[in-house]
Amino acid sequence: MRQTHTTFTLRTRGQGLYEFTSEVTRWLQAEQAHSGVLTLFCRHTSAGLTIQENADPDVLHDLTAFFNRLVPEGASWFRHTDEGPDDMPAHIRSTLSGVSLSIPVCQGRMMLGTWQGIFLFEHRQMPHHRQVAGCFVGE
Repeated sequence: MRQTHTTFTLRTRGQGLYEFTSEVTRWLQAEQAHSGVLTLFCRHTSAGLTIQENADPDVLHDLTAFFNRLVPEGASWFRHTDEGPDDMPAHIRSTLSGVSLSIPVCQGRMMLGTWQGIFLFEHRQMPHHRQVAGCFVGE
């Protein structure tokens, strides 16, 4: 049994979903990961992680639009507004989307479904550099 770690740095252009499945795949291949569990953890409180369809971009657009309707920016009941009107909604959206994923790895491949990809879900309007910690445990 072994353990290996990395950090993925992702540039965002503002709100939306950013796929980084290929970066994770390349890292697992370089580490010669065969069988085990991959854990990914977003190191931010205003972005999240999700596994979602990667075939139709309308899915990603609709998810972002839904989160924006569910937690609107500039709502009068938000007290935390120090970093702008999108800050507190981003914290709430991050809680809803989640910040970690566990993905089984078998025979050197993540056991994702045909149309599944790994996405950083950026909840802020401005571009950011986001870090996602990766840890593989297995053989």
